[in-house]
Amino acid sequence: MLTGNSTQRRHPREHSDHGAGHLVDRQRLRAASGHSFTLALACLITYWLTTRVLSGVHSLSTSDGLLGGLWSVVATVFVYRECHRQSVGAALSRAYATLMSFALCLIYLLLFSFHPLGLAALIGVGTFALMAVGRDDDVVTSAITTAVVIVVAAVSPHDAWQQPILRLVDTAVGIAVGVVASSLASRLTASPALKRDSHPSTQSA
Repeated sequence: MLTGNSTQRRHPREHSDHGAGHLVDRQRLRAASGHSFTLALACLITYWLTTRVLSGVHSLSTSDGLLGGLWSVVATVFVYRECHRQSVGAALSRAYATLMSFALCLIYLLLFSFHPLGLAALIGVGTFALMAVGRDDDVVTSAITTAVVIVVAAVSPHDAWQQPILRLVDTAVGIAVGVVASSLASRLTASPALKRDSHPSTQSA
């Protein structure tokens, strides 16, 4: 009898836990759907803005316009986060690393043409500068950015010095769209339950 009564007493809690699990699953699916759709749409908007609008203003070639679209989309994906505050942090990190890399690349390409030693030197100088000011987490982004810009300049040597400037603009577009999209998605996918959890009721106080 005791076993039966204890089993019966556990049933309501089991049903409650089961229902809570379904609620969490629905919230997770809702958030996943919202963020995945928003990120995909943000990438599409970024690509369109870069390849249609910016390329119409200035572009070295058709392939350069497509490269700009790719660059912007990468920036959007990099800074987009489920939390808007995290997205802003990622945007600042991306901007800092990009500015460092593009400044070094611009100076180099104004003076020299592509050379593997130049590529290695730029990555080394950028890494040292970032670590010296305590921006260790930006080293990877800066090094990748430098490598891509310099190698692209080698592939398209005509007006290669413009590459850092064009890619800086592409990056700015991607960052802006990514941050705005993250902010909108965070507001749209925030569930009422999560809002209540973040603001406890007076009854529980």
